[in-house]
Amino acid sequence: MAFGSDRKYMTPAQAEAAQIDLGLRQYMLRVYNYMASGVALTGIVALLVASSPAAVQLIFGTPLKWVVMLAPIGLVFFLGMRIEHMKSSTAQGLFWVYAALMGASLASIFLVFTGASIARTFFACAAAFAGLSLYGYTTKRDLSAFGTFLVMGLIGLVIASLINIFLQSSMMQFVISAAGVLIFAGLTAWDTQKIKEMYWEADGAEIAAKKSIMGALTLYMDFINLFLFMLRFMGVMRDE
Repeated sequence: MAFGSDRKYMTPAQAEAAQIDLGLRQYMLRVYNYMASGVALTGIVALLVASSPAAVQLIFGTPLKWVVMLAPIGLVFFLGMRIEHMKSSTAQGLFWVYAALMGASLASIFLVFTGASIARTFFACAAAFAGLSLYGYTTKRDLSAFGTFLVMGLIGLVIASLINIFLQSSMMQFVISAAGVLIFAGLTAWDTQKIKEMYWEADGAEIAAKKSIMGALTLYMDFINLFLFMLRFMGVMRDE
């Protein structure tokens, strides 16, 4: 007896629901694959740059460091504003460029923290991210109210970080780091729920592909920021 034949006994509504559910799973899997591949590319580039004294000197010892630091920000804004007018393949290519540039920028953490503590923090962050994203995907609770609060907290976090550049307060830095972990933990769950809801708004394969890339970019930024804030607690400084 072929179990697959049970499908013919479904009602039209059940068959449609099953098809939608399958499409949603494929869409979310594509989002996570892009996001994980972007994180992997960032890690590889960061490690390669940090392992090359010449590359470190070229990037961090010259004005090129500003290009490496600011270019990813520009790419995020460009993608957000222009993705509706570009092909999904172009958006995907820009996502890889963004991930590579972030890797070059994050190479500096290998110069500050030990490799063992970076690896330990990464795996802890990956486990936390997986749990938070799974919650955002499966929960029936509407997280939009928390989203407004989290966005306001993120704005406050940026302002506090800018102020502390001048104050150089260790206590304020601790508070900022703790708040950063909490805010990006919440954003991971909220953004996952938003990305899931974006699937229902997708009209056609090309639009769905572009939405999956933007979803991956959003989760990528959540992961990287969560990792960096966790590293401030779990990272072990290299000996001078």
